Amino acid sequence: MKLLLASASPRRRELLAPLCPFEVEVSRFEEVEKGGAEEVVLANARGKALEVLGRFPDRVVLGADTTVALDGVILGKPKDAEDAERMLRLLSGRTHSVFTGVCLADQNGVKERVVETKVLFKELSEKTIKSYVLSGAPLDKAGAYGIQDGVVVKSYEGSYTNVMGLPMEAVEELLFQ
Repeated sequence: MKLLLASASPRRRELLAPLCPFEVEVSRFEEVEKGGAEEVVLANARGKALEVLGRFPDRVVLGADTTVALDGVILGKPKDAEDAERMLRLLSGRTHSVFTGVCLADQNGVKERVVETKVLFKELSEKTIKSYVLSGAPLDKAGAYGIQDGVVVKSYEGSYTNVMGLPMEAVEELLFQ
């Protein structure tokens, strides 16, 4: 199998590397932003995979999209530091959901899944929020945080790698079953 990962995410590359050999081909798909979180991540994962498959029809393509949802409202990547601070204040002390859509596409069709992980944030002080945002770590991540940073998450229920952006349990199932 000649797998292409349709993502520029370094975290996705890091997670996929131990599982199988692959190459990266960044998708040119314009992401969908309207709809419920599960619907959005699945549409984006499918769109990314199919766009790359259109350019490389002899390959197997893996597309993924991750978002954070709090009370049904999607929190994507922050626009800037101020937006990151706003998101972290919203999430502080609360439970939210992280959704990732994954899509495996080839000439035979598509297989896809949506994975949800519940995440409980610590109560965050203004000092912690400002310091974390100043580090730059949350600026390129949905919901303005990375679980792997060890700063803001108190606990989670579900897939840890889903919160990082690629639910490896679902990816393994799509690739090998």
